[in-house]
Amino acid sequence: MKERARILVVGGGYVGMYTALRLQRKLKRELARGAAEITVVTPDPYMTYQPFLPEAAAGAISPRHVVVPLRRVLDRCRIVIGEATAIDHAARVATVTTLADAEKAGHGNGGGGSGGGRAVVYDELVLAPGSVSRTLPVPGLADHAIGFKTVEEAIGLRNHVLEQMDIASSTRDPAIRDAALTFVFVGGGYAGVEALGELEDMARYATRYYHNLRPEDMKWILVEASDRILPEVGEEMGRYTVSELRRRNIDVRLETRLESCADRVAVLSDGARFPTRTVVWTAGVKPHPVLAATDLARDARGRLRCTAELAVEGAPHAWAAGDAAAVPDATAEDPGRECAPNAQHALRQAKVLADNIAHSLRGEPLQTYAHAYAGSVASLGLHKGVAHVYGRKIKGYPAWLMHRTYHLSRVPTFNRKARVAAEWTLAGLFKREIVSLGSLEHPRAEFELAAGGKPPQDPPDTPKGSS
Repeated sequence: MKERARILVVGGGYVGMYTALRLQRKLKRELARGAAEITVVTPDPYMTYQPFLPEAAAGAISPRHVVVPLRRVLDRCRIVIGEATAIDHAARVATVTTLADAEKAGHGNGGGGSGGGRAVVYDELVLAPGSVSRTLPVPGLADHAIGFKTVEEAIGLRNHVLEQMDIASSTRDPAIRDAALTFVFVGGGYAGVEALGELEDMARYATRYYHNLRPEDMKWILVEASDRILPEVGEEMGRYTVSELRRRNIDVRLETRLESCADRVAVLSDGARFPTRTVVWTAGVKPHPVLAATDLARDARGRLRCTAELAVEGAPHAWAAGDAAAVPDATAEDPGRECAPNAQHALRQAKVLADNIAHSLRGEPLQTYAHAYAGSVASLGLHKGVAHVYGRKIKGYPAWLMHRTYHLSRVPTFNRKARVAAEWTLAGLFKREIVSLGSLEHPRAEFELAAGGKPPQDPPDTPKGSS
C-alpha cells in the first residue's frame, strides 16, 4: 500500500455513502494508523433514501427518517459539505466549492472571496454525484413546476397539495377551485407513478375533513410520452397499473407530452388544457453536470465509461458507479448491454467498488461486478402495488407488502429500520396526519412582519416547496 492513500468520494448518495461506509470497514487498520484518509464531498449532510419519498410526501413516514446523517454513519471519514465543480484527474486535483466559499462569494469580500473553490488533492477518486432532473424547454416549467428527487421537494409538495385543498374549500370562485384541485404529474416512471399514487391516496382521505370537498372534485392527471408506464415491471403489470389508476378516476394519458404550463394552464400535446396550480415533473434524469467538467471518458449519454470492475476506462485510480456510470452488464447475453441506473444495482456496485479500491491499494486482483436483475416493485398507494420479481407477476396487497419489506431491508442503519417500522405500525393503529406546514418555507415571515419588515412572498405562480 502507498505511504498514505487519499481517497476522494464525490457524492453522498447511494453509491457515495455505501462506498465510504464499506471502505471504513475494509481499511479500518489503515485509517487508524493514518495510512489512509477518506474525504466525502456532498452538497447535503445526509443521504436521502429516495424510494421512501412518496411515503414521506403522503405522511406515512417522517421526513427525518427518510434521510441518513452522513457524519454519524461515516464517523471515520472527513465530510465536506460542498460541491465538486471541476476535476483534473491527470493532476489528481478536484476543485471543490464549500459552504464557506459560497458565503464569501455572496458577501463579495474583495479579492479574498472569489468563491472559485479550493483544490483537493487525491490519490483515488470515486465519482458518484448521482443525477439531476432532465428537463425540456417547456414554457412555464421553470416557473411553475416542482420536481420529486429530494426530501425538500417531497415535503413541499405535500404541503402544497393540502394548501390547494384549503384554497378550494374556502373560495366561491369556480375557476380558482378547479385549478386548485387539478394535479398534473408528468412522467410515468417510478417517481411519477408512486408519488401520484401516494398523494392521491392522501388527498382522497383528507377530503373527509372538508365539508365541501369530495374525492370526485379532484382531477389527477398522469402524462406519459411513451405508450406504457412502469416499464421496469413488465408490459402486463404496466397495463394493470394503468387500469388500477383509472379505476381510481386518475386520468392516465399515454403517448402525450406537456407542451406548456405557462399562466397556470397545462397544455398537452393531445390538445387538452387544464388550468392548474400543480405541475409535478418526474420525466427522467440526466448525469450530474460535474461529469462534463472532468477529463474522464464519457459515453453518448454523458455517463462515465466504466469497466466491469467499476474503474473508469483509460483512467487509473478513477472509479464510478450508479447513475453516473455506464457499467457493462456481465450477466447479459448481449455483450453491449449495460446495467440499469437504479438503486438495486447502485447498492451492489458500491460494495464491489469499495472492495476493488481496497484490493487495488493492496495490489490484489480486482472483482468483476455481476448481478442478475431480480425484478422491480412499485407502490400505488396504501395497500396497493405491483411487482415483477424473478419472473413472477404480483399485484395488489401482496405487492405493496413486498415493496415495504424490501425497502425496509435496504434502508441504511438499524436505527432507521426501527424508526420506519415503528411509524408504519403506528400509522396502522391511528388516523393519518393531514397537517400542512407550508410556513416551513418561510420560518421568519411572522417575526419579520412583527418587526416592521416585509415578509417574503412566493411568486404568484409558484407552488410552495418548488425549487
